[in-house]
Amino acid sequence: MTILPLSDRLAGAGRRLLIATAFLAVIGPAHAEITGSDPAVETHDTAVEARNKAIVHDAFEKWRGGTYVFAALLAPDVVWTIHGSGPVAGTYRSQDDFVERASRPLVSRLATPIVPEVRSIYAVGDTVLIRFDGSAKTTSGAPYRNQFLWMFRMKDGLVIEAEAFLDLVAYQRVVENNEPRAR
Repeated sequence: MTILPLSDRLAGAGRRLLIATAFLAVIGPAHAEITGSDPAVETHDTAVEARNKAIVHDAFEKWRGGTYVFAALLAPDVVWTIHGSGPVAGTYRSQDDFVERASRPLVSRLATPIVPEVRSIYAVGDTVLIRFDGSAKTTSGAPYRNQFLWMFRMKDGLVIEAEAFLDLVAYQRVVENNEPRAR
């Protein structure tokens, strides 16, 4: 008998259910500590989840088409954390702070906009997870490619907290090896 790797045996809805279950196992206890609620009896408003997922999906589709969506998607006082180590890792306490200190150093060294290729979007409660790949061309003509996992906590259709996981070495390589475009 041939035993297939786990990733080959899990497909479609079963794989998504496994990922969502693992996600809930990780965030459930942490969420209970913060809120004092019991994750075993916590219910989620599927209408809110569907709305938040649709908002994020539509924003990424517009972004993929070349539209700047972050001014409309992020709350002005969004708290954005980039995990990892390196000059850009840390917490930014407003949309303007995030754009100026985290986004602009990279984007100013790209000759083309980052084009997102969404791999998956999940919504659990007020949290939306987006796993995507991004690619662009740098000002020196080299390709920029990165993989991202963003976690958004949403309120009233806006992202109020974000956590980003990405290859910060690839980010820093672009910043250090490419001249910024003139503003």
